[in-house]
Amino acid sequence: MTQSWWLNPCQPIDTQAVEQAQARQQQLTKPAGSLGRLESLAVQLAGLQGQVKPNLDQLWIAIFAGDHGVVAEGVSAFPQAVTGQMLRNFVSGGAAISVLARQLGASLEVVDLGTVTPTLDLPGVRHLNVGAGTANFVQGAAMTRVQGELALQAGRDSALRAVAAGTRLFIGGEMGIGNTTAASALACALLDCPVGQLTGPGTGLNPAGVNHKAQVIERALALHGAQRGDALQTLFNLGGFEIAALVGAYLACAQEGVAVLVDGFICSVAALLAVRLNPQARPWLLFGHRGAEPGHAHVLDTLAADPVLELGLRLGEGSGAALAVPVLRLACDLHGQMATFAEAAVADRPA
Repeated sequence: MTQSWWLNPCQPIDTQAVEQAQARQQQLTKPAGSLGRLESLAVQLAGLQGQVKPNLDQLWIAIFAGDHGVVAEGVSAFPQAVTGQMLRNFVSGGAAISVLARQLGASLEVVDLGTVTPTLDLPGVRHLNVGAGTANFVQGAAMTRVQGELALQAGRDSALRAVAAGTRLFIGGEMGIGNTTAASALACALLDCPVGQLTGPGTGLNPAGVNHKAQVIERALALHGAQRGDALQTLFNLGGFEIAALVGAYLACAQEGVAVLVDGFICSVAALLAVRLNPQARPWLLFGHRGAEPGHAHVLDTLAADPVLELGLRLGEGSGAALAVPVLRLACDLHGQMATFAEAAVADRPA
């Protein structure tokens, strides 16, 4: 494993492609700016792909899964066995992201970093067995440095497989009972925000459950507070294997020059970690949607992110990002296929 590979430089944006795409937008048969965000998204993708007419034909969706030791504190409305059960649902085609991947013609990869389900062996799932889930982070670090680096590398490996497949857009999704607790704890540590502002119902906790979840996070922050200034160690202290894999995937995509479409709260926390570890990654991150978890808005604001959709989603799995893909594809189609004033023999606006 390359030492601290996540610190390697990221690819630069192609500013010439951006300028040429902006010039093309000015020549299309429409009033300037009349397609709003669709115009800026197409120009942004042109810079990321290094071509005046970007396309999103090749799409890669990777779902990273892992269990969380903090579930022992009673922070989830669902039993931990659901993580392993959902892995089966992903590869059998019954999950929301499975349906969306089919409809989008996307490659769907499922990576199990480590669940508590013994002897889980599912065809179509990459079982990496980094650990039987993380440790309970109110009692110690969620993972060892070795485990954390293995999880980061797992994300990187997925991104490199996507690159080899010729993908033009990478979506990461997550599955892990208890992972909104981990993501909320990470967000509180990174943003130095009150726990109450960033803690939500996750999979459906009632108000008493949310309050208990916040108390658990307070205990974890108190235990690990001395290391808050170290983003990598904070990830290892409070994160999940799947969150670390997302961080690794996002950074590898930026280093390889592949655009990323970030999903909801948990994925956005992973994006925040990626940017804290390597700020050069930020231009490579687009954001699919603004979700219903209260912490999501805070993380998006910190990243100066402007999501494509706002539909009140809180499912995860990469589903919100996948739902934004048709909008991005149509933005590219409009940008690439509309006629210019000259081509259509339409009078341009007066000077």
